[in-house]
Amino acid sequence: MRSRRPVRLLVPVLLLNLAALRHEATGQETRSAEDLAAAMESQLRGELSAHWYPHAVDRRHGGFHEEMARDWSIRAGVSKSQVYQARMTWTAAAFADHDHSRRDEYLGYARHGLAFLDEAMRDREHGGFHWIVDARGNLDPGLGDEKHAYGMSFVIYAASKVRSVGGDERALKVARDAFDWLEAHAHDRDHGGYFEALKRDGTPILTAQPGSPGRDKDRLGIAYGRKTMNSHIHLLEAFAELARVDDRPVVKQRLDEVFHLVRDRIAAEPGLLNLELTREWKIIPSHDSYGHDVETAYLLVEAADVLGMPSDGATWKVARSLVDHALAGGWDDRHGGFYDKGDVATNHAFDLTKVWWTQAEGLNALLLLDGKYGRETDRYHRAFLKQWDFIRSCLIDPRYDGWFSETESDGKLRGDGAKANPWKANYHTSRALMNVVRTLRNPPPGH
Repeated sequence: MRSRRPVRLLVPVLLLNLAALRHEATGQETRSAEDLAAAMESQLRGELSAHWYPHAVDRRHGGFHEEMARDWSIRAGVSKSQVYQARMTWTAAAFADHDHSRRDEYLGYARHGLAFLDEAMRDREHGGFHWIVDARGNLDPGLGDEKHAYGMSFVIYAASKVRSVGGDERALKVARDAFDWLEAHAHDRDHGGYFEALKRDGTPILTAQPGSPGRDKDRLGIAYGRKTMNSHIHLLEAFAELARVDDRPVVKQRLDEVFHLVRDRIAAEPGLLNLELTREWKIIPSHDSYGHDVETAYLLVEAADVLGMPSDGATWKVARSLVDHALAGGWDDRHGGFYDKGDVATNHAFDLTKVWWTQAEGLNALLLLDGKYGRETDRYHRAFLKQWDFIRSCLIDPRYDGWFSETESDGKLRGDGAKANPWKANYHTSRALMNVVRTLRNPPPGH
């Protein structure tokens, strides 16, 4: 294993339309790039340190508490899921790298999460990592023992980040073990990509399973045997993170394979993603998910950078088309924010819910596109500013801080405002804010 390579910062090397950012006026307010960065940094730091770490750390049973109410009160005795635990681990490691003054503290939280993944969620009998365990970290037959490539991708993602930031051998082992288990059991050698739902022993589940609860669908609510955009974009981000710390040829091969599947098969003109496909990659009709469109734009550019082709024209064309399509049909130009779902034929939004992670990913993607194309057009820049205004005014809880899960189209809160659940951790929001702050504060020379 060669020495760890430094992680490259992707977005700051792009051409950013900083002149506009320095002089943008909204009403009577003039906002500089530093003003924006400071506001976002304050939100990031305050929320992580006041509410997530160490508040969510389960010192007694390991891992992190998964359910917190609007006021951040913890609901005890809740089972622990692979995805949430890994996301919390990744965020802690990423923030340790982002804020060197708190590096040791946050690496400690990351290593705490890694230990839970390695000890409680590892399947020592069949290999791989469990999807879910009980609150004490034990396998519970009532929760089922199916595994899923989506969940395994986040174990790879989190452990690779801990390795990248802290250099931990344990982290590299966890990441490799998850990757190698997928390679042995889930990789589809005939058609490419990955089987998604698997039995505990690694046998792919390709048809409905009689005798089990709701057995026509898998852990993600998808019919067995299908391949999905959702699993494969997260395998893409996981393999990109792993390739930074693991120089085995098979890692780069699988990254390249999944990259081209996402870019050239899952993404489609005029700028959307096919959500579900057959094993042979035939399209199964569905809706358009605007959040995944903008998120994937970023993930494709990031993966291309890791693959050594940061300026690849075909990749940037697809990334831009995904964001443009979302702006054309899924963007609220009155209030700001991206809608949830749209019709694939008309690009007309039919679900006007605004979901927290979509807004975070949209913020990140809009600045990414402004960095690349800001000299041609100000549309991404203006949408970026309006997106932050929507987040700040409608998604950030004015009483207890933190991001709400969902709002109506006009920004009114939907639901009870709970801050954490098995599907709502802090990685979408934290990653977006860390990326954007770095970009705003580290423009290319001459700008």
